[in-house]
Amino acid sequence: MKQIKTNLFICWVVVGTWLLIISANASSFAVPKASSNPLLTSFNQSIDFKSVTAAHIKEATDQAIVNTKTALGAIYALKNGKHTFENTILAYDDLSDQLNSVAMGINILANASPDSAVRNQALRSLEVLDKYDNQLSLDEKLYAAVKDFSTSKKGKKLKGAHLLYVKDLVENYERDGFALTPEKRKELQHINDKISELSLAFSKNIAAYQDYLWVPEAELKGLPEDYVKSLKKEGDKYRIGLDGPSYTTFMKFANSEPARKQLYIKYNNRAADKNVDVLQQLLIERQKKARLLGFPTYAAYQTSSRMAKNPEAVWELETSLAEKVKQKTQSDLNELLAVKQAYLKESPPTSLNIWDASFYSNLLMVQKYQLDQEKLKEYFSLENVLSGLFQTTEHLFGVKYEEVKNASVWHPEVRMFEVKQNGATIGRFYLDLFPRDNKYTHAACFPIRKGKKYATGYQIPTAALICNFNAPSADRPALLTHRQAETFFHEFGHVLHNMLTTAELAGQSGTSVKRDFVEAPSQIFENWVWDYKALQLFAKHYKTGEVLPPALHQKMMDSRSVGSGLAASAQIFYGTLDMTLHDKFNPEGTQTTTDVLKEVQNKVMPYPYLEGTHMQAAFGHLTGYGAGYYGYMWSKVYAEDMFSVFEKNGVMDQKTGLRYRNIILANGSSRDEYELVKEFLGREPNQEAFLKSLGL
Repeated sequence: MKQIKTNLFICWVVVGTWLLIISANASSFAVPKASSNPLLTSFNQSIDFKSVTAAHIKEATDQAIVNTKTALGAIYALKNGKHTFENTILAYDDLSDQLNSVAMGINILANASPDSAVRNQALRSLEVLDKYDNQLSLDEKLYAAVKDFSTSKKGKKLKGAHLLYVKDLVENYERDGFALTPEKRKELQHINDKISELSLAFSKNIAAYQDYLWVPEAELKGLPEDYVKSLKKEGDKYRIGLDGPSYTTFMKFANSEPARKQLYIKYNNRAADKNVDVLQQLLIERQKKARLLGFPTYAAYQTSSRMAKNPEAVWELETSLAEKVKQKTQSDLNELLAVKQAYLKESPPTSLNIWDASFYSNLLMVQKYQLDQEKLKEYFSLENVLSGLFQTTEHLFGVKYEEVKNASVWHPEVRMFEVKQNGATIGRFYLDLFPRDNKYTHAACFPIRKGKKYATGYQIPTAALICNFNAPSADRPALLTHRQAETFFHEFGHVLHNMLTTAELAGQSGTSVKRDFVEAPSQIFENWVWDYKALQLFAKHYKTGEVLPPALHQKMMDSRSVGSGLAASAQIFYGTLDMTLHDKFNPEGTQTTTDVLKEVQNKVMPYPYLEGTHMQAAFGHLTGYGAGYYGYMWSKVYAEDMFSVFEKNGVMDQKTGLRYRNIILANGSSRDEYELVKEFLGREPNQEAFLKSLGL
């Protein structure tokens, strides 16, 4: 149930490693009955989040473990030769799903509850559940039961999703230590517990970190009026926060280069006081784990169960892409240098500082492409974007969304919706869209219930979409940048992957796919915020209701590949940093993670590393996506290839949408991901559409 392993990251659907294979469907485990504890819900009852207390979290954690142990006892009692798919595999899948359901409900509260007592208990409970999960992953009696069935006559006759499920289950058991002696397994469990503790500490330190840049009014020149109005003021100084919207807006528009540099330094030292050391220890434990399991590096261990299969395939992706985008990256940089020269009225600059990149990129858009992002933002009010997102996906996939009034939620700003088909509820999702203190600081989809077939019916999948968009002000609605609208569509792609699953087994439903494919069903949806037919549904001026003018849309399209080389280089940088730390770095040697950061940044990025910064300390992917960040590029290849089918047939073509739903979204990992993509495409996948999307 390693879904709860970390409070995962950014732009990424929150999934873990163990659950990807083990939470599934079943009929033998008792469907939960009603409880006074709001986290222990009856079948298909939504969680009463508003009523949850710290005591409820502790009780639910303890009860979930007790229930799991009881269910495991029934599996243990079966003698060899008596194990069946129903009494062993499905029974295990049931208990795993129900344990995960408690954990996922708690995970939301750890990341988004405004109540510090609830948050702190949620974090403590996640650590307890993580450690219990580590015991399950090394449970010899459970492994013996699964192995006994897998080698039986009935086990060998399995087909389809059941065969794939059992095969993955056995392989993951054996990857996770059952080739080891009992003594070595105990050592592995100790390492896993340590990894859990360090991963949770890493995420907690990022969430809890508080720092601000205080600037005088003179250094606010260039910033949007609504942004300035939203700032807190003490004396003659204004407070600039380190949340995503505050940081990106300031870096894009603030005229003051010294202030941009100061904010960059603060932003890239978030949690550095604690997490530089935590990360070093985490890498040590991960390397110990890999070697104990017979892998040379943690990257080799992680990729062995993914589409990539090995680190060499990842390095090939990173290095080949770096070469392919090199010329475009230099061209992008030259454009920014020209803008900088004109702005400063100086002799041609030879370099660009990283804290200047966003500022000059915005000037480039305004001056050369006449695309004013602030003007463009006026066509993307949050409510209009939400309406367009709903209209688009309702049409493509044949569903309807209905808001649940007076829903019980963890914060008053949170909204809850039901997904309807033919009048029946087939999914539920929550939207928590604005920043606040002690809330998860990025954008991510958090599963709460997995889709799964029980004897009493199909479990309604439930998820939460947590974002941090600029909140509305007294005189303006919440306005999104086009990039934020793109992020909204991206993350909702993860929600849809959860909502529209029909997989029998929870461990194969929704986003329970290979980690390096999980981003594809979200990345594909970024394309809809560029297509004019889709944009006409929602890109309307917040004051006049005027639809985005075709001329302005053309400017957007003309500028779409502007900076694509630099953006691709940034993704290659993140992936290379992650892989270097997990494949080519000795955490017990003299080199530090900051040394690696400096080396990789100076090699991959056109901006030199700034001494005294430690971006790795708040690079949350290093816990949830350890040795897996490459998956963004890997899956993007499949996403763009699949979108080419929509481009050919029409981005609002419902027939194509329903095919995509039924082949890609519905199946989850109940079939091989590569085969699903190939079926949808009607051919072998290739990189052509991906390279075209970069303007290459």
